[in-house]
Amino acid sequence: MAFVTTAEVCDANPQLFVSGELRALQPIFQIYGRRPVFSGPVVTLKVFEDNVLVREFLEEKGIVVNGCIRDVDEINGCDIGVRALASHPVKANKKGFGEKHVPVTIAGTRICDGEWLYADTDGILISKTELSV
Repeated sequence: MAFVTTAEVCDANPQLFVSGELRALQPIFQIYGRRPVFSGPVVTLKVFEDNVLVREFLEEKGIVVNGCIRDVDEINGCDIGVRALASHPVKANKKGFGEKHVPVTIAGTRICDGEWLYADTDGILISKTELSV
């Protein structure tokens, strides 16, 4: 599927917002990485100040972090899309604690493994199914 913009998805699917099948994340995220546009099936991770599990998924198209990142210059040089609340220089723990494939809540939006994420410079959408216009 060719990527469609988040605005196009919203315009073509207003009924999905009413039903809750399509949700827009709050506009609280900063854009990092060389890939400002990305989409695909969601894999969820629930970690707290520990990036070991996160690093396993950095080969994916993109990642949304409900927290801070660091090493911004390095990340901005990588062919990945990253959304995060902010950057912060403090090092994360490296204990490998966390959970994979569990529902997470970001800014009041519940996100589950297997849902679809669409991110571009207008924002981030979460859909229960793959969408097109």
